[in-house]
Amino acid sequence: MENVKTLSKDNLKQKVRNNQKKKNTRVRFYHSFLTIVLMLCVFQISYSALLNISKIVIYHGKIVKSRELLAQAQKRNKTLKKEVENFNSMEKVESIARNNLKMAAKNEVLVIINEPEQVKRKPKTLKEKIVFYFEQNIASKFNMNENTPITN
Repeated sequence: MENVKTLSKDNLKQKVRNNQKKKNTRVRFYHSFLTIVLMLCVFQISYSALLNISKIVIYHGKIVKSRELLAQAQKRNKTLKKEVENFNSMEKVESIARNNLKMAAKNEVLVIINEPEQVKRKPKTLKEKIVFYFEQNIASKFNMNENTPITN
C-alpha cells in the first residue's frame, strides 16, 4: 500500500507540475500578447505625434507666408490710395492727357513730328552684303572711337 500511496503522490505532483506549466505558459502568452499590443500602441502614438508636429511646422510656414502677403497687399493698397488722390487733381489729369494721350486744350494746336523709321532691308547681292558687313562691323567701331573723348 505504501507503494500505491507513493505512486499517487508522485502522480499528484506530476499533475500539479503539469497544471503549473500550463498556467505559466498561459501567463507568458498573455504577457507577450500585452507587450505586443502595448508596443503597437506606442508606435501608433509616436507616429501620430510626428505627423502632428510636421503639420504644425507646415501650417506655421503658411501663416508666416500669408502674413507677408498681407503686409505686401497693405503696402500696395496704400500706394494705390496715394495714386488715386493724385489723380483726383485736375492738373494731374491734364498732364496725363497732354503727355500720354497727345491731347490739347481748347485754344492750343498739337504738333506731332514723326521721324521716319529706317527700314532695314536684307542685302541680296554680294556687293550689298559686303557693304552691309562693312557698315555694321567696321565703320561702327570707327564712329564709336570718334565720339569718345581722348584722355592722356
